[in-house]
Amino acid sequence: MNTMLRKSVLGIAGLAFTGGIFAGPIAAHADARPVEAKPVAVAVQADKPDSAKLIPHGVQGAQSKITLNDEQTANAKAIIAATKKAGLPERAAVISIATSLQESKLENLGHLGDKNDHDSLGLFQQRPSSGWGTPEQITDPEYSTLAFEKGLKQVDGWQDMPLTEAAQTVQVSAYPDAYAQWEQQAADLVAQHWNS
Repeated sequence: MNTMLRKSVLGIAGLAFTGGIFAGPIAAHADARPVEAKPVAVAVQADKPDSAKLIPHGVQGAQSKITLNDEQTANAKAIIAATKKAGLPERAAVISIATSLQESKLENLGHLGDKNDHDSLGLFQQRPSSGWGTPEQITDPEYSTLAFEKGLKQVDGWQDMPLTEAAQTVQVSAYPDAYAQWEQQAADLVAQHWNS
């Protein structure tokens, strides 16, 4: 019995030794590669724009919110894409989307006949007769966003202004305070889609 136990122990030790020889070099090579582990929660969190950049002054006044359909969501994404193309920060996208929410509810409006405000068209209700571009241009979401943001960049200190003041300086609306009510929804849209 003692001999049998001894042979079993030596046999197991021999197998372990032999397995170690064969597995050793493979394991050594496997460990040679660095492991790049990134915490998923941190990576996802870092992708969201900082709310202090989106709404640096806090929202002004009562906020409105509408439920967006697929077309309106696509238009919000187009505004964000154009803002990135222009090399502008998230705050410019918030101002642009809030302006479009006020002007058209993020709908790319064509000529509305008798209901049209002069010759206003598109997401920002820009007018060809005021030099914003041709009807075809200002009903193109990218073009109209870039045109709006070109005007925004010409406003000294727009980054530090309340949203409604920055938007009104570009748009020259009959309702200058109306843009403020869309700031939270615009910021939410930018936070949701900036990195998507």
